[in-house]
Amino acid sequence: MLTTYRTAILPEWVDYNGHLRDAFYLLIFSYASDALMDRLGLDEAGRARSGHTLYTLECHLNYLAEVKLGQVVEVRTQLLAHDRKRLHIHHGLYAPGGEQLLAASEQMLMNIDRASGRSAPFDSAVLALVQALYELQRDLPRPVHVARVIGLPA
Repeated sequence: MLTTYRTAILPEWVDYNGHLRDAFYLLIFSYASDALMDRLGLDEAGRARSGHTLYTLECHLNYLAEVKLGQVVEVRTQLLAHDRKRLHIHHGLYAPGGEQLLAASEQMLMNIDRASGRSAPFDSAVLALVQALYELQRDLPRPVHVARVIGLPA
């Protein structure tokens, strides 16, 4: 699994229960997506060269265990699938070196041409890095919190 982000939980991220606030789980996962972009050639230089960036189309968050002030956490990212314009990813939040999944985020990201503001195919350099990462991770088990539906039983 690819570790994309590591941080300690800051005081301003903690709620009245002493737990990480809901919104800050997404902030941590957002930083992990930024690191994934860097890995795939969409860092600042890559965005300037290609004129492309990634937008998040959809995000599902699962809060699975308490995360508290000062705790150090890391995000491990898996590229589940891709096509010529999109990435389907999973971020898992863990204690460094730990195996207990603290939170999970399934996301769909879209490659965007910044000049037009519309979706565009990945350029060849980025697509090669996407495919290489996919090949590295293709045999990893599918995370449990992927493709879940929210709702109440009828």
